[in-house]
Amino acid sequence: MSDSAGLEPLSTLADRVGAILRERRQTVAVAESSAGGLVSAALLAIPGASAFFLGGAVVYSRRAAKALLGLTAEDMAGMRAETEPYARFIAGRIRDSHRATWGLAESGAAGPSGSPYGDAPGHVCVAIAGEVTTSRTIETADARRASNMDVFARQLLLLFHETLLAQPRGTPG
Repeated sequence: MSDSAGLEPLSTLADRVGAILRERRQTVAVAESSAGGLVSAALLAIPGASAFFLGGAVVYSRRAAKALLGLTAEDMAGMRAETEPYARFIAGRIRDSHRATWGLAESGAAGPSGSPYGDAPGHVCVAIAGEVTTSRTIETADARRASNMDVFARQLLLLFHETLLAQPRGTPG
């Protein structure tokens, strides 16, 4: 996917997710990196978000990961950012630290250059941790930072929406 074609607006995805969470009395916490807080902002823009949004963090550096999520060198042994295992781990960590039903995380390279790990701009891994844990890697083949940030946020909410719809109804968190 080279741009946001085919993806619904961030606010529409957030509204859908928020409605499901409210209906099911479930909660969410979000750890963002390259999306820079766009997912949290979209969820918080929904009136009554306090019913389901417990908190979020922009974990943009190792220092932030240590300070905001308590990550240690042992936690990171054999793992690096911008991978699905890392995104799933961070989603679980933010879920657990906030005692939320669901944890969301993304880690990627928004651009205009690639990451120190060798990932091209437009590479992101998104993950959901909760009743199920799932993740996805997206490559936009785009070096435009703002565009990638938007796509990364929408892809994370899209994966969350798909995950919520796949779960049985009426499972409060």
